[in-house]
Amino acid sequence: MTTSDHTGHVRFHAPVDHRSAVAAETARFVAAVKDADLAASVPSCPGWTLAELVKHAGSVQRWFSVLLRARIQEPPRTRDVDLRLPDSESGYVQWLGESATVAAEAFAATDPDLPMWAWGVDQHARFWARRMLFETLLHRADAELALGLRPAIDPALAADGIDEFLVNLPSAAFFAPQVADLRGADKSIAFRTTDGDDAWLVRLRPDGFGLDTARPTADTADATVHGTAADLLLLVYGRLPYTAQALTYEGDEHLLTHWFANSSF
Repeated sequence: MTTSDHTGHVRFHAPVDHRSAVAAETARFVAAVKDADLAASVPSCPGWTLAELVKHAGSVQRWFSVLLRARIQEPPRTRDVDLRLPDSESGYVQWLGESATVAAEAFAATDPDLPMWAWGVDQHARFWARRMLFETLLHRADAELALGLRPAIDPALAADGIDEFLVNLPSAAFFAPQVADLRGADKSIAFRTTDGDDAWLVRLRPDGFGLDTARPTADTADATVHGTAADLLLLVYGRLPYTAQALTYEGDEHLLTHWFANSSF
Protein backbone atom coordinates (compact mmCIF):
# COMPACT_ATOMS: atom_id res chain seq x y z
CA MET A 1 0.00 0.00 0.00
CA THR A 2 1.37 3.42 -0.95
CA THR A 3 0.58 6.32 1.36
CA SER A 4 1.75 9.90 1.84
CA ASP A 5 2.21 11.40 5.29
CA HIS A 6 1.82 15.05 6.30
CA THR A 7 5.41 15.80 5.22
CA GLY A 8 4.71 14.73 1.64
CA HIS A 9 7.09 11.78 1.91
CA VAL A 10 5.87 8.77 -0.07
CA ARG A 11 5.46 5.63 2.04
CA PHE A 12 4.88 2.07 0.86
CA HIS A 13 2.88 0.59 3.72
CA ALA A 14 -0.09 1.36 5.94
CA PRO A 15 0.24 4.15 8.53
CA VAL A 16 1.46 3.19 12.00
CA ASP A 17 -0.91 3.52 14.97
CA HIS A 18 1.57 5.34 17.19
CA ARG A 19 -0.64 5.32 20.27
CA SER A 20 -1.17 1.58 20.44
CA ALA A 21 2.45 0.98 19.45
CA VAL A 22 3.62 2.91 22.54
CA ALA A 23 1.86 0.34 24.73
CA ALA A 24 3.24 -2.59 22.74
CA GLU A 25 6.82 -1.29 22.78
CA THR A 26 6.65 -0.54 26.49
CA ALA A 27 5.47 -4.11 27.14
CA ARG A 28 8.43 -5.42 25.14
CA PHE A 29 10.78 -3.13 27.09
CA VAL A 30 9.37 -4.38 30.40
CA ALA A 31 9.69 -8.02 29.29
CA ALA A 32 13.33 -7.47 28.32
CA VAL A 33 14.42 -5.96 31.64
CA LYS A 34 12.12 -7.52 34.25
CA ASP A 35 14.67 -10.14 35.32
CA ALA A 36 17.80 -8.17 34.39
CA ASP A 37 20.43 -6.66 36.64
CA LEU A 38 19.47 -2.97 36.52
CA ALA A 39 23.02 -2.02 37.51
CA ALA A 40 24.27 -3.35 34.14
CA SER A 41 25.78 -0.74 31.82
CA VAL A 42 24.16 0.27 28.53
CA PRO A 43 26.93 0.55 25.89
CA SER A 44 24.73 2.39 23.36
CA CYS A 45 23.99 5.06 26.00
CA PRO A 46 27.46 5.65 27.48
CA GLY A 47 27.46 6.23 31.22
CA TRP A 48 23.95 4.88 31.77
CA THR A 49 22.84 1.78 33.61
CA LEU A 50 19.68 -0.16 32.78
CA ALA A 51 18.03 1.51 35.77
CA GLU A 52 18.80 4.95 34.34
CA LEU A 53 17.57 3.86 30.91
CA VAL A 54 14.26 2.63 32.35
CA LYS A 55 13.89 5.82 34.41
CA HIS A 56 14.50 7.97 31.33
CA ALA A 57 12.00 6.09 29.18
CA GLY A 58 9.25 6.25 31.80
CA SER A 59 10.00 9.90 32.54
CA VAL A 60 9.65 10.80 28.86
CA GLN A 61 6.27 9.08 28.69
CA ARG A 62 5.01 10.89 31.78
CA TRP A 63 6.44 14.24 30.68
CA PHE A 64 4.90 14.03 27.21
CA SER A 65 1.61 12.98 28.80
CA VAL A 66 1.61 16.18 30.87
CA LEU A 67 2.19 18.20 27.70
CA LEU A 68 -0.69 16.44 25.96
CA ARG A 69 -3.10 17.00 28.83
CA ALA A 70 -2.10 20.68 29.01
CA ARG A 71 -2.54 21.05 25.21
CA ILE A 72 0.47 23.34 25.24
CA GLN A 73 0.58 26.14 22.69
CA GLU A 74 4.10 27.38 23.40
CA PRO A 75 7.40 25.89 24.60
CA PRO A 76 7.03 24.69 28.21
CA ARG A 77 8.76 26.83 30.82
CA THR A 78 9.55 23.94 33.15
CA ARG A 79 10.11 20.21 33.00
CA ASP A 80 9.11 19.64 36.61
CA VAL A 81 6.68 16.73 36.63
CA ASP A 82 5.47 14.44 39.41
CA LEU A 83 7.01 11.24 38.07
CA ARG A 84 5.72 9.08 40.95
CA LEU A 85 9.10 7.38 40.82
CA PRO A 86 9.54 4.47 43.26
CA ASP A 87 11.91 4.95 46.16
CA SER A 88 13.87 1.87 45.12
CA GLU A 89 15.21 0.93 41.68
CA SER A 90 13.64 -2.49 42.23
CA GLY A 91 10.29 -0.87 41.44
CA TYR A 92 11.42 0.84 38.22
CA VAL A 93 10.31 -1.87 35.80
CA GLN A 94 6.75 -1.99 37.14
CA TRP A 95 6.74 1.83 37.14
CA LEU A 96 7.72 1.84 33.46
CA GLY A 97 4.74 -0.39 32.67
CA GLU A 98 2.50 2.00 34.59
CA SER A 99 3.96 4.92 32.61
CA ALA A 100 2.43 3.47 29.45
CA THR A 101 -0.94 3.47 31.18
CA VAL A 102 -0.47 7.16 32.03
CA ALA A 103 0.32 7.79 28.37
CA ALA A 104 -2.72 5.81 27.18
CA GLU A 105 -4.96 7.92 29.43
CA ALA A 106 -3.46 11.11 27.97
CA PHE A 107 -3.96 9.80 24.43
CA ALA A 108 -7.61 8.96 25.17
CA ALA A 109 -8.20 12.50 26.43
CA THR A 110 -6.54 14.24 23.48
CA ASP A 111 -7.60 14.44 19.82
CA PRO A 112 -4.48 13.56 17.78
CA ASP A 113 -5.37 16.32 15.30
CA LEU A 114 -5.53 18.97 18.02
CA PRO A 115 -3.18 21.89 17.19
CA MET A 116 -0.34 22.00 19.73
CA TRP A 117 3.14 23.38 20.03
CA ALA A 118 5.81 20.83 19.18
CA TRP A 119 9.54 21.17 18.68
CA GLY A 120 9.32 19.34 15.35
CA VAL A 121 7.51 19.85 12.07
CA ASP A 122 4.04 18.54 12.92
CA GLN A 123 2.34 21.07 15.20
CA HIS A 124 -0.36 18.72 16.46
CA ALA A 125 -0.90 16.40 19.41
CA ARG A 126 -0.01 13.43 17.21
CA PHE A 127 3.61 14.66 17.13
CA TRP A 128 4.01 13.75 20.80
CA ALA A 129 2.59 10.24 20.43
CA ARG A 130 4.90 9.54 17.50
CA ARG A 131 7.91 10.99 19.34
CA MET A 132 7.06 9.01 22.48
CA LEU A 133 6.86 5.82 20.44
CA PHE A 134 10.34 6.10 19.01
CA GLU A 135 11.86 7.21 22.31
CA THR A 136 10.40 4.04 23.80
CA LEU A 137 11.34 1.76 20.90
CA LEU A 138 14.95 2.94 20.68
CA HIS A 139 15.50 2.59 24.41
CA ARG A 140 13.90 -0.85 24.34
CA ALA A 141 16.49 -1.67 21.68
CA ASP A 142 19.22 -0.16 23.89
CA ALA A 143 18.17 -2.45 26.73
CA GLU A 144 18.18 -5.52 24.50
CA LEU A 145 21.60 -4.63 23.06
CA ALA A 146 22.92 -4.24 26.61
CA LEU A 147 21.62 -7.72 27.40
CA GLY A 148 23.29 -9.25 24.35
CA LEU A 149 20.08 -9.55 22.34
CA ARG A 150 19.49 -8.46 18.75
CA PRO A 151 16.50 -6.11 18.71
CA ALA A 152 13.60 -7.20 16.50
CA ILE A 153 11.85 -4.21 14.95
CA ASP A 154 8.87 -4.43 12.59
CA PRO A 155 9.92 -3.09 9.16
CA ALA A 156 6.91 -0.77 8.80
CA LEU A 157 7.50 0.61 12.27
CA ALA A 158 11.21 1.05 11.60
CA ALA A 159 10.53 2.87 8.32
CA ASP A 160 8.16 5.22 10.10
CA GLY A 161 10.86 5.84 12.70
CA ILE A 162 13.46 6.71 10.06
CA ASP A 163 11.01 9.13 8.50
CA GLU A 164 10.17 10.72 11.86
CA PHE A 165 13.86 11.17 12.63
CA LEU A 166 14.81 12.71 9.29
CA VAL A 167 11.75 14.97 9.09
CA ASN A 168 12.36 16.45 12.54
CA LEU A 169 16.16 16.50 12.68
CA PRO A 170 16.49 20.04 11.21
CA SER A 171 14.39 21.31 14.14
CA ALA A 172 16.58 19.64 16.77
CA ALA A 173 19.44 22.15 16.72
CA PHE A 174 18.21 24.00 19.81
CA PHE A 175 18.93 20.95 22.00
CA ALA A 176 21.46 19.21 19.71
CA PRO A 177 23.63 22.14 18.55
CA GLN A 178 25.92 20.00 16.40
CA VAL A 179 23.02 19.56 13.98
CA ALA A 180 23.70 23.14 12.82
CA ASP A 181 26.94 21.85 11.26
CA LEU A 182 25.00 19.66 8.83
CA ARG A 183 25.46 21.74 5.71
CA GLY A 184 27.23 21.32 2.41
CA ALA A 185 27.52 22.51 -1.16
CA ASP A 186 24.41 20.74 -2.52
CA LYS A 187 25.42 17.30 -1.30
CA SER A 188 22.92 14.47 -0.84
CA ILE A 189 22.67 11.20 1.08
CA ALA A 190 20.18 8.42 0.34
CA PHE A 191 18.95 5.75 2.74
CA ARG A 192 17.37 2.72 1.04
CA THR A 193 15.70 -0.29 2.64
CA THR A 194 16.61 -3.77 1.44
CA ASP A 195 13.46 -5.36 2.91
CA GLY A 196 10.99 -2.93 1.37
CA ASP A 197 10.60 -0.07 -1.07
CA ASP A 198 11.21 2.84 1.30
CA ALA A 199 13.91 5.37 0.49
CA TRP A 200 14.86 8.80 1.78
CA LEU A 201 16.99 11.54 0.25
CA VAL A 202 18.61 14.17 2.46
CA ARG A 203 20.07 17.30 0.85
CA LEU A 204 22.79 19.35 2.51
CA ARG A 205 22.91 22.98 1.37
CA PRO A 206 25.16 25.88 2.39
CA ASP A 207 22.36 27.15 4.68
CA GLY A 208 21.39 23.80 6.21
CA PHE A 209 19.75 20.52 5.23
CA GLY A 210 16.40 18.85 4.80
CA LEU A 211 14.55 15.79 3.62
CA ASP A 212 13.81 15.87 -0.10
CA THR A 213 10.41 14.42 -0.99
CA ALA A 214 11.75 13.20 -4.36
CA ARG A 215 12.38 9.47 -4.48
CA PRO A 216 16.13 8.86 -4.95
CA THR A 217 17.24 6.91 -8.00
CA ALA A 218 20.44 4.91 -8.44
CA ASP A 219 22.48 7.98 -9.43
CA THR A 220 20.69 10.64 -7.36
CA ALA A 221 22.82 10.78 -4.24
CA ASP A 222 26.46 11.52 -3.50
CA ALA A 223 26.38 8.72 -0.92
CA THR A 224 23.92 5.91 -0.25
CA VAL A 225 23.46 3.50 2.64
CA HIS A 226 21.49 0.26 2.19
CA GLY A 227 20.08 -1.95 4.92
CA THR A 228 16.94 -3.39 6.39
CA ALA A 229 14.55 -0.82 7.80
CA ALA A 230 15.41 -1.97 11.33
CA ASP A 231 19.15 -1.61 10.78
CA LEU A 232 18.73 1.79 9.10
CA LEU A 233 16.71 2.96 12.10
CA LEU A 234 19.52 1.85 14.43
CA LEU A 235 21.96 3.57 12.06
CA VAL A 236 20.31 6.99 12.01
CA TYR A 237 20.07 6.91 15.80
CA GLY A 238 23.76 6.07 16.15
CA ARG A 239 23.25 2.51 17.39
CA LEU A 240 25.06 1.08 14.35
CA PRO A 241 27.95 2.60 12.35
CA TYR A 242 27.48 2.88 8.60
CA THR A 243 30.44 0.49 8.28
CA ALA A 244 28.56 -2.26 10.17
CA GLN A 245 28.43 -5.66 8.48
CA ALA A 246 24.63 -5.46 8.36
CA LEU A 247 24.81 -2.37 6.11
CA THR A 248 26.36 -1.51 2.75
CA TYR A 249 27.31 1.93 1.53
CA GLU A 250 28.68 3.61 -1.56
CA GLY A 251 29.77 7.06 -2.64
CA ASP A 252 31.31 9.92 -0.68
CA GLU A 253 32.54 8.41 2.59
CA HIS A 254 33.70 11.82 3.89
CA LEU A 255 30.11 13.03 3.53
CA LEU A 256 28.80 10.04 5.48
CA THR A 257 31.37 10.59 8.23
CA HIS A 258 30.34 14.25 8.47
CA TRP A 259 26.64 13.37 8.62
CA PHE A 260 26.90 10.75 11.34
CA ALA A 261 29.29 12.88 13.41
CA ASN A 262 26.64 15.61 13.66
CA SER A 263 23.20 14.02 13.27
CA SER A 264 22.61 12.32 16.62
CA PHE A 265 20.33 13.60 19.36
